[in-house]
Amino acid sequence: MSPASHEENPEVPTQPDEAAETSATESAAGEAAAADTAPGEAAAKPARRRATKAPAKKARAAVKSTEVKVDMPAEIFNATVNVPLIHQVVVAQQAAARQGTHATKTRGEVRGGGRKPYRQKGTGRARQGSVRAPQFAGGGVAGGPVSRSHAQKTPKKMKAAALRGALSDRARHGLVQVVSGFVDGELPKTAVAVSVLSAVTGVAAGASTVLVVADRSDQLTWKSLNNASGVKLIDPGQLNTYDVLTNDRVVFTAAAYESFVARAGAQEER
Repeated sequence: MSPASHEENPEVPTQPDEAAETSATESAAGEAAAADTAPGEAAAKPARRRATKAPAKKARAAVKSTEVKVDMPAEIFNATVNVPLIHQVVVAQQAAARQGTHATKTRGEVRGGGRKPYRQKGTGRARQGSVRAPQFAGGGVAGGPVSRSHAQKTPKKMKAAALRGALSDRARHGLVQVVSGFVDGELPKTAVAVSVLSAVTGVAAGASTVLVVADRSDQLTWKSLNNASGVKLIDPGQLNTYDVLTNDRVVFTAAAYESFVARAGAQEER
């Protein structure tokens, strides 16, 4: 072996130690650089907000039905249904609701036309006496409507008999009910009143039209249901055949039911 090669052999074992030192130095430098850049990156990124859960809504308690079972008098709620009579009464009621303010002007009421448009003979045209005659544009109307009343005279007994027939028809199908009330307390609550009405009728709110009969003095019921969809309020003294027929169900309050039965019974005795 040559001396040169003998001198190079002792340096061979020292190579792994140098490589280990170099890798250790590089890893330390990398950790230091990572430590230096980490705070900067953290400051550059906005902090994430924690997702907050919305407070759960309280479930409404189930509303109980306030229906009251009553013995409905047969002379009012089980009477004979006279369809022609009901038709006559309803037509009279609708006619009485008409304003009757329709009117047109005749040839004598239209302004102008006092002069004869042309001479009587010699023109070859049909003779005319005024340009405000019905056959002229801008002229009067022949046989047009005039202001009048459309009211029809209907005896009270006929109205009462028609109302009894309409209520009897609804009662035979189980569509007449009586409730003790709609809202507890002193403040009107539409949501509670509508829920009670749905529980009584068994129909979702707005699915059918309901005629609620309540005394006008019962302001709690009137304010609670006055704007409810599919609900019409009426005082027992104003209950009529037309409103009973145009609504699917009739619901009385206990006070209004007693008032109506007393009034209808008094009319029946007359």
